[in-house]
Amino acid sequence: MSSVLGVSVGAGAVRVARPFTGDSADPTRNFAAAQPRYARARSGFDGPPDAFDVQAVPVGERRVDELVADAVGAVLAADSRISATAIAYRDENHARAIRAELARRQFTNYELVPDVVAALEFLEYSGELQGFGTVALYDLGASGLSVTVVDIGTRQVCFTERTSDISGDYLDALIREQQIASGRIAHPPDHTGLVALDKLCREAKEQLSGSSAVALPSTEGLVLLSQENFEALIMLAVESSARMTRDVILRSEQPVQAVALLGGCAQIPLVARVLRRWLGVPVIVPAAPDTVVTRGAAMLARPVMPRPAPAPFPAAPREETAPYPAEPAAGRPLGSGTVEKFGRRREVSLAGVAVGALVVVAAIGITLGWGTQVLSHDSQRQDAVTSSVPTSTTRPSEPVTAAPSTTDATNESLAPVPQPQNATTTTEAPTTTVGPNTITLIPGLPPVVVPTLPPLFPPPPAQQ
Repeated sequence: MSSVLGVSVGAGAVRVARPFTGDSADPTRNFAAAQPRYARARSGFDGPPDAFDVQAVPVGERRVDELVADAVGAVLAADSRISATAIAYRDENHARAIRAELARRQFTNYELVPDVVAALEFLEYSGELQGFGTVALYDLGASGLSVTVVDIGTRQVCFTERTSDISGDYLDALIREQQIASGRIAHPPDHTGLVALDKLCREAKEQLSGSSAVALPSTEGLVLLSQENFEALIMLAVESSARMTRDVILRSEQPVQAVALLGGCAQIPLVARVLRRWLGVPVIVPAAPDTVVTRGAAMLARPVMPRPAPAPFPAAPREETAPYPAEPAAGRPLGSGTVEKFGRRREVSLAGVAVGALVVVAAIGITLGWGTQVLSHDSQRQDAVTSSVPTSTTRPSEPVTAAPSTTDATNESLAPVPQPQNATTTTEAPTTTVGPNTITLIPGLPPVVVPTLPPLFPPPPAQQ
C-alpha cells in the first residue's frame, strides 16, 4: 500500500506529515468510524482530517532548504511506501532555494505548492470553510504575520500582505524582557544562554494556550507567568495585527465572510477574541493550526509523471536534398550507383566553377580597358570584310561618286587599313572626351568606348 508525504517550511521549524495506515501504532484509532465532515477533497484524499503523523524539526542555525532536503531524504529512506511528496512554500524565494537543493540531491518525485493552497485544501476538507465564499487567512508564525484574502471557489489570491513587526519571536522576546525586569531571572551572560532562555519563554507561551499559569525552572531562575499577565503583555501587538487585517480586507475590496487562523500563535485565545471584536466576522481556529499547511500538503501530494521525450523532427526526403555520401565503413565499398551519382555532381560543380571564373576574368578585362582593343580589332576586321560593299560617305566636302569596280574593291580590301584615332591605346589614361559611345562601368576606372557597328544592308546606289 502506497503512502504520501506532506512538508511545510517555516522559519522556526520544518514539519512533515504522513497519513496513518491500518497498521498504525495507535490501536485505539477507529478509522472506519472517522468520516470527514465535508465532501471528498479536490485532491482525492478520503481519510480522516486528523489521521496524520506530524513531526517537527527545529531549524536552528541551519539553512531551511538544506533541512527540507534532509527531512525528505530521511523519511523516504525510512518508508519505501511513499510514492509522492508535496512541499508547501511561502514565497518564490523559498521555492527557488528548495528546488535548487532538491535538484542538487537528485530528488525528482515531488511537487511544490503554495502554502495558501495547502491550507485551503485542508480547511475545505475538514469542513471549516463550509458555507463561505471569500475568507481571510491570518497566519501568525515565528517570523511574522501574513494576511491573505482568497476566493475559495477559484482559490485565487485577491490580496496579501506580510509584516515582521509582530511574530512569535517578538512575543517570546516580550516574555523574556518581562521576566528579566521582574528580577526573578538574571540576564544570560552570552548568546547561548539567551537562546536557551528564549526557548524556555516559547514553551511557557505554548503552555498558556491551555492553562492559566506556568512555572518553568532554568539555570538563571524561574519563569513564572500567568494568563492575565501574558495577555496584558501582548495586547498592543495583537491589536496591531487586527488593525492590519482590517486594512488588508478593506484594500482587497472583497466581501470577506470569515477569518481562519493559522500558525503556532493562533492557539493564543486572546488573538481570536481581538479579531472578532475588530472585524465583526466569524473567526475559525482549527485544531492544531500550526500543522494545517503540512496536512494540506500531504492531501495534495500526487506522483509526478515523467515528462515525455520530445518527438524527433521528420527527416527530409533523400531524393530532393540528398547529402554527399558518407565515407564507407571498413570492409564495405560504395555501390556503383552511388559512385556514379557522386561523380556527376562533382563534374557539374567543376564546370560551374570554371564558367564563373571566366565571367570574372572577362569582367576584369573590360574594366581595365582590354575590351576596347578587342572590340577595335573586331571592328577593323569587320570593316575589311565589308569594304567591298559600296557605301555612301558622310563628309560634305566630297561629291557623291559611283561605286568602284570589283577589282578596285578587292585591291582596297588587301591594302592595310589605317587605325582610327579613337581606337589607339597607350599606357597612360585615355584622354578622349565623353561621347555617346563612352560607358563608365566602375567609378574611378577608365571608361569603355563601344565602337559603332556598320549597317547590315548597303545603302541604295546614288541616282545619276
